[in-house]
Amino acid sequence: MDTSVKNDYTDTPPALVMGANGFMGSHITRQLVAKGRRVRAMVRPTGDISALRGLDIEICHGDISDIRSVRDAMRGCGSVFYNVVDTRAWLVDPKPLYLTNVERLGNVIDASIAEKITRFIFTSSMVTLPRYSGSPASEEHAFDWWNEAPDYVKTRVLAEKAILDAVDERGLPAIMLCVANTYGPEDYGPTPHGNALWQATKSKGKALDCSLPTVDVRDAAQACLLAETKGRIGERYAIVSECLRQQDFYAMAAESMGYEKPALLSMRNAYLFATIAEIINRFRGIKDDKFCRTSMFLSEAFGPMNHAKAAAELGWSPRPLSETLSDAIEWYRSHSQQPKQATQ
Repeated sequence: MDTSVKNDYTDTPPALVMGANGFMGSHITRQLVAKGRRVRAMVRPTGDISALRGLDIEICHGDISDIRSVRDAMRGCGSVFYNVVDTRAWLVDPKPLYLTNVERLGNVIDASIAEKITRFIFTSSMVTLPRYSGSPASEEHAFDWWNEAPDYVKTRVLAEKAILDAVDERGLPAIMLCVANTYGPEDYGPTPHGNALWQATKSKGKALDCSLPTVDVRDAAQACLLAETKGRIGERYAIVSECLRQQDFYAMAAESMGYEKPALLSMRNAYLFATIAEIINRFRGIKDDKFCRTSMFLSEAFGPMNHAKAAAELGWSPRPLSETLSDAIEWYRSHSQQPKQATQ
């Protein structure tokens, strides 16, 4: 689908994109604008809006901790595209994850119902899908690894449950998208995994011996727009393109820049080094280091995934990973960007 084709949306209420300055949110915003939609972008007062510069949109400031600001942002809007999430799975104290991803989501649900939002498109995560067990995981099966799951994953599962409960009990017109690791251009943050990809182009860092489900961020954003009009209320859609070994993905990136592929780190050694790092950090009083056993666990927790439902019901068709990789690397290079790790 050509997201640049404009239609006349003069009489259509504006769409609200929450978390519009993030990687996913900014691409949703960009595609809505390209279609001629009126867009209201909700960002925190301290948020970096680099990814939104140059777009003809209305920016409003708010925070999901303040239900009044959420209702003000939603007032007069039709659809809401929700992209607010704390992804810091490595936090020693997971309370902020539960606060943002679960508790404050309740404010957004209440406001959506009060303001009579017509569609609520919820960007969820592939982590809510069942574990790979020989056949590609899909949204058609229930989450099945609660006892193993770290707190970040549990918050994402609880968020989906809150959405589904609101659909069933309060009539929230919500559709959920379970999105894989996103890559592509305009990664202003940058995302931690985007940063890792950029470092791999220069043969810096190491590649883990694990599977990597991926999707182009532009295709993931397009899936959100498709879900708005074609998605079934109360349904989940797996938004994943290709799954390959991380070492192969990083090798493709490095070779495209003329470098040697990064060295391979076995998962056994990765866990060993992460354990040692945690012990050293504990003695040094350092908290919340991304290089930890939780990060290693999540690196190898996933395998191939099936997007047949999104293809059949939404008409979604992702581009080849090679195109995503090429465009992402060219964007980093053209911006002379040596990405640093984002904090959230």
